[in-house]
Amino acid sequence: MDLIDLVSLETLLTLTLFIRDAFVVLFSNALVMAPFSLPLALLLVFWSIWVPYVRARFLSEQKYALIEIKVPREQMKSPLAMEVVLNALYVTIGETTWYDKYVLGKTRTYFTLEAVSIEGAIHFYIWTRAGFVKYIETQIYSQFPSAEVTTKEDYTHGVPYAKKDSGWNLIAVEFKLRSPSPFPLSTYVDYNLNKDPKEEFKVDPMTPLIEFLGGIGRGEQIWIQIFVRASKGKKDPTPIFGEAPDWQEEGKKAIEDVMEKAKERSGPLPEDATEDYRFSSLTEGERELIKAIGRKLGKLGYDCGIRALYLAKDEAFNPSNAGGLFGFPRPFTGINALVPRDHTELDYPWQKYINIPVQPGGNLGVPPVSLNGLRQAYKKWTFFDAYRKRSWVHPPYERKMYVLNTEELASIFHFPGSVAETPSYPRIESKRAEPPTNLPI
Repeated sequence: MDLIDLVSLETLLTLTLFIRDAFVVLFSNALVMAPFSLPLALLLVFWSIWVPYVRARFLSEQKYALIEIKVPREQMKSPLAMEVVLNALYVTIGETTWYDKYVLGKTRTYFTLEAVSIEGAIHFYIWTRAGFVKYIETQIYSQFPSAEVTTKEDYTHGVPYAKKDSGWNLIAVEFKLRSPSPFPLSTYVDYNLNKDPKEEFKVDPMTPLIEFLGGIGRGEQIWIQIFVRASKGKKDPTPIFGEAPDWQEEGKKAIEDVMEKAKERSGPLPEDATEDYRFSSLTEGERELIKAIGRKLGKLGYDCGIRALYLAKDEAFNPSNAGGLFGFPRPFTGINALVPRDHTELDYPWQKYINIPVQPGGNLGVPPVSLNGLRQAYKKWTFFDAYRKRSWVHPPYERKMYVLNTEELASIFHFPGSVAETPSYPRIESKRAEPPTNLPI
């Protein structure tokens, strides 16, 4: 055996002994720390299971209702009326103590705003806990006294997508904000609808959506769902570990960053200048940005999530409707924008061959499909199931949320006036004399 072999053998033995000694030390320390580390590890595991369980149990015990709102043909109010309604629906009760949150599993009340087209007939719904139905009715009547508010059966039950050989297909998408929450979307204020112009001069950003919803035919449906829950910023108890970001503090930091860049650009402060001199170095775009962020921070914020589905029977399915589905938020693009976060379409053809550990036709109800279409079929099923369960913050469809304020929400979801002439948008032909007299005070 030559010298090189001896050196290699000695190095290998040294390394082996080092690994052995290190393992012995780690194992010994683990045994010493076991009385402390093992209970902590078990507590963390228990906590990660317990909190989702009690929340799911609490939510499953609640009763829910679907409200439909119809307005008269001569409805002339601006989206500001819907903003006032949303301000009144800002409810944060339900999680006031640790006992409520972590023992009883209570959560803040959440609801969904839904714009739906069933074979071209357009409907506006609010899905909520049954106990809030009367309160929501009173708030709608307060701003739309001639409206018609009724409780309806859940329209999602009319699509048997989960059944074997249902004959239905779908395209679905979920949206996120392109930039952080403090950066606002374009709203009805940017379209001058807050000034209540005459109908012939209105440019309503929701009109393209109404036309899209009314343009589909027999055997087709479009569902748009906006999940909303009063935002509590860093006090948000939804995450099991850690805290949700405080969107208002994030907005203040964004304004400070803009000001700091302006200070750096302006250089040293002249001896005879006041601090106001710094503001003169702001560009017009920076001034508008600060103003827009400040306006968003000045209004109530909702934790939100938006998803949209196009569903159709196989013989009526039109893939080109995906363009309208993905593009309906574009009229609200401004400093910020709503862009797709996830969707059912495949980006590459080979993705359909990727298998997933789910048996079609099993407990989840996924329709039987060929092996090479299993991945996409499962994605379509999860979008459909998450929509009908109105799930965004609880298992198994937890999603990251973002904040839209009441002005932004009222811009995306409001009842258009006669400027929207879509024939399939049903309205009340005559005004109601007054709201029902049996509403709670």
